[in-house]
Amino acid sequence: MRPLPSRLLAVTDRHGQSRPLADTVQAVLDGGARWVWFRDRDLDPEARRQLGTDVAARTRAAGAFLTVGGDVALARALGADGVHLGGGSGPEAIAAAREVLGPGALIGVSVHTPAEAEIAAAAGADYVTLSPIYPTASKPGYGPALGPEGIAASRRTGLPVVALGGITVDRIPACRDAGAAGAAVMGGLMRAADPAAVARAFLAAWAG
Repeated sequence: MRPLPSRLLAVTDRHGQSRPLADTVQAVLDGGARWVWFRDRDLDPEARRQLGTDVAARTRAAGAFLTVGGDVALARALGADGVHLGGGSGPEAIAAAREVLGPGALIGVSVHTPAEAEIAAAAGADYVTLSPIYPTASKPGYGPALGPEGIAASRRTGLPVVALGGITVDRIPACRDAGAAGAAVMGGLMRAADPAAVARAFLAAWAG
């Protein structure tokens, strides 16, 4: 089982904040985050590539780890360290991503149940994000919140489980105690008035 780059996975979202996304990413990195998931998949390909280039440059300068959501070709173009694939991605998709990005790439898969986590493990994923752990407006339509119990059940697959959905600083201990390898946070970081301070708070909560 491969270790994850950080306990905190910062998930990008340029919406809901007046500052440029790259500035928010910079602030999160300044707060100690060392793993960024470049999401923002609603952009057209060229605009996403341009934004990703800026995010990748900030991430690389900080010595941090960059994961690109759902686009292996873009991950390669940006020199990313890994890719995060959508739910249901099987062995073929994971093998194809490794072939393009190299054997050292970190391949994640989105899952929403312990059973899906088991499938991802069998398919060769390096980790999963499990959501929603808590109720959240950003994950509608994925069923009821799984809670720490869902983390514990998914952790039995042997894969690192990154908790996603409604994760706040005060919920970190429960996720950690349930066996989560880390937490993925989007709105709590991206829309914070002081993303650096929030990143520090999340990392301090993990350190316990």
